[in-house]
Amino acid sequence: MTPTLVQHGLQRSGPSGHPVPDGTGSRARARDWAEIQERMLVPLYEAVYQRLDVGPHTRLLALGCGSGLALLMAATRGAQVSGVDVDEPRLRLARERLTPESGLDGALRTGDPAARLVHGGPECMESAEVRRFNLVTAFHPVGCASSVEGLAPSLQTATALAERGSPVVLGGWGPVERCATVGVLRVAQRLADPSLSLERTTPPGPGGWRPSSRDDLEELAERAGLRPDGSGRVACPFGYADLPSAMRGLLSTGLFDAALEVADPSQVEKELAEALHPYQRPDGTVWMPNVFRYLIARTR
Repeated sequence: MTPTLVQHGLQRSGPSGHPVPDGTGSRARARDWAEIQERMLVPLYEAVYQRLDVGPHTRLLALGCGSGLALLMAATRGAQVSGVDVDEPRLRLARERLTPESGLDGALRTGDPAARLVHGGPECMESAEVRRFNLVTAFHPVGCASSVEGLAPSLQTATALAERGSPVVLGGWGPVERCATVGVLRVAQRLADPSLSLERTTPPGPGGWRPSSRDDLEELAERAGLRPDGSGRVACPFGYADLPSAMRGLLSTGLFDAALEVADPSQVEKELAEALHPYQRPDGTVWMPNVFRYLIARTR
């Protein structure tokens, strides 16, 4: 039995009268993100941290830190970590993960207080943080909930809080032909705007999605005044225990929110399940191979 969309924080009505997720996300959706979906990008986090030798010398600021898994992984390497996010339910889960009671007290304290997690954007960081960070990350894939235009101002603000020459890591989808999940996300794109050509790459609306273009990350770095300094690709397959888990995980991303504002929730649910069916294995698990890309840029 597939999950009903009401279970995912559908608390208000959109223009069509259909229930859609509230603007800050719900506790259930945040939990689905933390328990199901967030771990799909672990290979990306690991590759970046290894390449940049993240450790006790690292003072990390994460934009869109979510429920804190990437921060937790950096903290276990000895890094001092801070994060900002506009989704309070996800941030609440991050605070639960990144407290001394989590068992990582030694990892979180390298002569400094525990992780700083702030609701909002980088502008909400205390003035005392200015020029403190030496690594900034924005792992949330460009082309999804945030467009290039939307993320550039936050990056500009964040880089003002970093030391000169610090690396800034941007994450994005890899080539469309190497990302199986793209076919599923096209359902969200089509339902959000039936008149939209599937080949168009104009920026999405809030909570929307579009296929990534080859130079998205470089364009974002240029707009933010950053200097590109290397890139890489990482295999990040999306694997789920069963179809309901896959649906809950994908719905928790917010990438279907725009579709839910204009389409009947039962239709979104039906078409999402149909799109996932080719990736369901005989044992019931769902497996979608993907490649993600990251760009390392430097503050000037």
